[in-house]
Amino acid sequence: MSPKALVTGGSRGIGKAIALALAEHGFDVAIAARTLRASDPTPEHSQTVHKQDLRPLPGSVEETCQEVEARGQKSLALRMDLTDLDSVEAACDTLLAEWGGVDVIVNNGRHIGPGLMDSILDTPIEQYPLFVMAHGVAPIRIAQKLLPGMLERGHGTFVTISSGAGYEFYPEGARPGLGYRIGKASGHTLVGSIQAEHRDQGIKAFNVNPGFVLTERNSLDVDEFGFDPAWAGPPAAVGAAVAWLVTAPEADALQRQNIDAQPLALERSLYPDWRPAGATNPFL
Repeated sequence: MSPKALVTGGSRGIGKAIALALAEHGFDVAIAARTLRASDPTPEHSQTVHKQDLRPLPGSVEETCQEVEARGQKSLALRMDLTDLDSVEAACDTLLAEWGGVDVIVNNGRHIGPGLMDSILDTPIEQYPLFVMAHGVAPIRIAQKLLPGMLERGHGTFVTISSGAGYEFYPEGARPGLGYRIGKASGHTLVGSIQAEHRDQGIKAFNVNPGFVLTERNSLDVDEFGFDPAWAGPPAAVGAAVAWLVTAPEADALQRQNIDAQPLALERSLYPDWRPAGATNPFL
């Protein structure tokens, strides 16, 4: 029987890449996100209060599921809105009913909304709880629903897709994005508590910083936010790093570290080097 994983935010980008990498390592994968079908409209995804962004983004839960199955593994499509606990609980209940639980949980999904990259004064106060809900509270609820089964089976692994913004408390630059930072900081703390409470019961947990990745979403705003896409890591490199973390015994020693996915993928030759020749990447 194949091991099973849950990946949130798996309709596109880093989450999709992780799901496919896990499938290539023999996992059945449950994919959770808001965009269930290709025909569903893209939810509003502006990172600033100064404009609305309804530009369509490719990718859906069902499309990722199809690609998982094309790799010879089973999939499970779950609609999950991380800002809505009823939605989170319903998706977990469906997963438990269909599969009985999972061996790996990847908390990758996040909330993108007005204020994510705005100033303190510009960000609407009602947005801050949504960032914390998606990054911090929803993963806790997922753990409460699915961790008991892991403990019964004596093994399980959690991965949080974090960010240096979640633990570098004195950022540089004029647009550090408190909404983004506070969300990532709230999510970053779960891994350490899981380790402290359950590491002697077969449970592992990792915090993974993906670095700047040229996802479908990030590619829309590279100019506005001053990112050079030539330096962006491919989502598949992060997927390869996460798949290695949850399958390689030697990865266990990295649990109490902030793991940088792109350097890990390069150092371990998990993914071909994508960097421009003869230059130094400012993101690595």
